[in-house]
Amino acid sequence: MKKSGFLEGAFIATLAIFFTKFLGIIYVIPFYSIVGSQGGALYGYAYNIYNLFLIISSAGIPLAISKLTSEYNALKMYKEKEYMFKAAKKIINIFSIISFLICLIFAPYIAKIIIGDITGGNTIQDIAFVIRCVSFAILIVPLLSISRGYLQGHGYIRPASFSQVIEQVVRIAVILGGSYLVLNILHLNLKTAIGVAVFGACAGALVAYIYLINKLIKVKTPKTNKEDLRKEEKKVIINKIIAYSIPFIITNVANSLYNSTDMILLIRGLNILKFTTNDIETISSIFTTWGSKLNTIITSIAAGLAISLVPSISSSNAKGDYEDINDKFNKTIQIFLYIALPLAIFMSIFSKQIWHIFYGNSFYGPIIFRYSILIAAVDALYIMICNGLQGLNKSKLIYISVGTGLLINLCLDIPLILLFHKINIYPYYGATTATLIGYLISLIIPLIILKKKYHMNYKNTLSKIPKLLISYIIIILISLVYSSIINIVERRLLLIILIGLYGITILLLYYYLNMREINEITENKLLKLFKRKKRD
Repeated sequence: MKKSGFLEGAFIATLAIFFTKFLGIIYVIPFYSIVGSQGGALYGYAYNIYNLFLIISSAGIPLAISKLTSEYNALKMYKEKEYMFKAAKKIINIFSIISFLICLIFAPYIAKIIIGDITGGNTIQDIAFVIRCVSFAILIVPLLSISRGYLQGHGYIRPASFSQVIEQVVRIAVILGGSYLVLNILHLNLKTAIGVAVFGACAGALVAYIYLINKLIKVKTPKTNKEDLRKEEKKVIINKIIAYSIPFIITNVANSLYNSTDMILLIRGLNILKFTTNDIETISSIFTTWGSKLNTIITSIAAGLAISLVPSISSSNAKGDYEDINDKFNKTIQIFLYIALPLAIFMSIFSKQIWHIFYGNSFYGPIIFRYSILIAAVDALYIMICNGLQGLNKSKLIYISVGTGLLINLCLDIPLILLFHKINIYPYYGATTATLIGYLISLIIPLIILKKKYHMNYKNTLSKIPKLLISYIIIILISLVYSSIINIVERRLLLIILIGLYGITILLLYYYLNMREINEITENKLLKLFKRKKRD
């Protein structure tokens, strides 16, 4: 198997994640037509809880495995690396079983926490059923994840990334095929259809794990002496796994808690404002399922970069190469500024058209999506910076920044929902604004401390911003004009063509305006790729 460098690995991982997320976006078009808003809300309830318990069951071990594997390889500690992987599998199995049992046994209590006293839509029994259906995936996905982490730590980004594609394809097949079969052929209820759909996570993970087992056999480790590690050495490795896992779990649980608390408090806030049950579940489904799916276009950039960033920074940190670490942090921020943020702005401007293409006409959809996609960009930077900090072993800094941001979000959710309603701004924007403030706090704290205490230098990034802002303004003005022109178009196919052609045109213009900077960030890989294809 071929190993990948930092940027190559980042591109491969991002491409794979982007493709799987693209599939995850495309499938919602038929899925929405099959299950509707109420089904989407039920699906979102289960998936948000599943994601939270999945993170708890994984305990941050997959990325910790990636980091430790890279570190042990850099230090040529091969025996320790192998023991670490075996021990991690045992630890993660324990967490998985505990999390699975909690979901299975306490599903009705979790469902009650989600919807409270709201009646007339999905019931507590419905939500408990789908939570139990999705909980089986918790037994498989963590094992799949640490196998990916082990391969990524060795620099084998391709097989780890391809397994994500396999997982997604199988999962979507079960979601669409299962829900359609249950509702349109077997004529069973919506609860059963969503139960089958969420079980797709288990089916996809199982097939992908079988694929990765074959790849793990091919990982070659230099031979070491046959002496077993001493008990003290094993203890050190176990402690390292736990110590390295905690920052990852804090970051990811916090990210999941942003979504879960927003979902729960949004329902409470809208109920206080006397929104109807139908409107509350429609808005909730946009936040948790339909809009969230579109937001993954942005967050997939962060996820792909993090996969390559963590082991790469960890390796540089082990070697004491702080210049390289500084360069990678700057490139991480620049990828956000040059790729994630402009893409989010583009999608925000065309929110009405994009929503119509995927889900048809909607009052709430475009309004909520217009704002939430910008928050997704900030979320992407938050994920990238936190993972960079984990590669540097700055655990305490992660706890402070993430905990402060989450607490502020929690405190502001309901007050901002009520305040926005009082001043005649969409109240659900209050929840989104609370999330934005929380993320910004979680970002500002580490960036300032890294600069003051660890002499991180952002001059290279800051010097690019004035020119970048000019290109933003040009692109935004042109896009606003074009959006108003095509605003009257209703046919989906025509909208796809019009936005697709415009997207390609504006992308080329944007690249032209920032050609030197983008080529610098990507180390001319895009330029080399274009020239190679031209010669071919």
